[in-house]
Amino acid sequence: MRYHNITTDDMLNGDGLRVVLWVAGCSHCCKGCHNPITWDPDGGLPFDRAAKQEIFDQLDKSYISGITFSGGDPLHPANSLGVRELMAEIKEKYPSKTIWLYTGDSWENILHYPLMSYVDVVVDGEFHVEEKDANLLWKGSANQRVIDVQASLGQEDPRVPVLHCGNYAQRYTETKKPSGLCGCQD
Repeated sequence: MRYHNITTDDMLNGDGLRVVLWVAGCSHCCKGCHNPITWDPDGGLPFDRAAKQEIFDQLDKSYISGITFSGGDPLHPANSLGVRELMAEIKEKYPSKTIWLYTGDSWENILHYPLMSYVDVVVDGEFHVEEKDANLLWKGSANQRVIDVQASLGQEDPRVPVLHCGNYAQRYTETKKPSGLCGCQD
């Protein structure tokens, strides 16, 4: 697995303050992608012990809610094994921290992947520039879904995802306060 960056104290890629691992490698190559430098699976840096320790140092902080895997695509063949191993280690070492995953693939294609047992929330779907909406939280285009993975896997038909939140905007009016656990407006 290779990566481009580790960001800290991130508030844009999941609930709360997070550490984000930006992996290298994506075959979706979405028109209008905000991070095309991450498409090349041979780009970036090798993910080594120092990078892992940097992530663990962040996760050791009580105010960090968890980790988000983005990129690139964490489910790209160059990444999936390394991502799964890191997720397993994180869940064991930090069971109260959440794991978010961004992928251009669809929930219906990935719900049976073994690493989904470690993921709390997945943002699925390719970015569609024609559906771009800068007011949406945690996703770039309206076609993407923010899915509660464990609730989805726990229901009778896991192919029908349980949304963490629906289409919601990051701006709230003074008269309409956010509702729900995640602070979204449906």
